[in-house]
Amino acid sequence: MAFENSDLDLSSLRSFTIAEGILLLVLGVLALVFPVIASAWVTVVVALAFLVGGIIGWVNSINRSRRLTKWHCFWRLVVSTLFVVTGAWIIQQFTRGVGEAAVQVAALAFAVGIVFLVEGVVATIVAISHREMAGWGWGLANGIVTLVLGLIIVTMPGLAQLTVLGILVGISFLFSGIDLLVFSAAFHGPDDRSLS
Repeated sequence: MAFENSDLDLSSLRSFTIAEGILLLVLGVLALVFPVIASAWVTVVVALAFLVGGIIGWVNSINRSRRLTKWHCFWRLVVSTLFVVTGAWIIQQFTRGVGEAAVQVAALAFAVGIVFLVEGVVATIVAISHREMAGWGWGLANGIVTLVLGLIIVTMPGLAQLTVLGILVGISFLFSGIDLLVFSAAFHGPDDRSLS
C-alpha cells in the first residue's frame, strides 16, 4: 500500500511538473511574440523585485560588514541602493497611466541596463579580488555576462528597448519550461510502468 501511495505521489509530481513546464513554455512563447505587452506587464513585478532585492541586499551587507572589507561593503551597499532607488522610481513612473506605457517600459529597460552595468562591474571586481576562493570563476563569468547584457540594453535605440523586458522574460520562461519538462522526463525510465 505504501508503494502504491509512493507511485501516486510520483505520478502527481510528474503531472504537476509537466503542466508547469508546458505553462511556462506557452507564457515564454507569448512573451516573445508580444514582447511589448509582456514588458508592460512585468514592469511592476520587476519594480517590486528591485525594491525587495535592494532591501535584502542592504540587510545582508550590513550583517556581513564585519567579514567584508569596507570597500566591498561600500560597493555592495551602492548596488543595493541602486536597486531600491530604481524600484521606487519605476513604480512612480508606472502610476502615470497607460498612455505613457511606452515611455515607462523603455525607461525601465534602460534602468535595467544601468543596473546590469553597475552590478556587472561590481561582480567582476569582487570575483577578481577573491581569486584564491574556489568557484571565483563563476562569479567572474556572471559579472562579465551581466556587464555585456547591460551594455547591449543601454545602447539599443528607444523603440527596441520596448521589447527588452518581454524578450528577457520570454527566454527565461522558455528555459524554465524546458528544464521542468526534462526534469519530468527523468521520472520516465524504460522500466517505468503506467499507473493508468
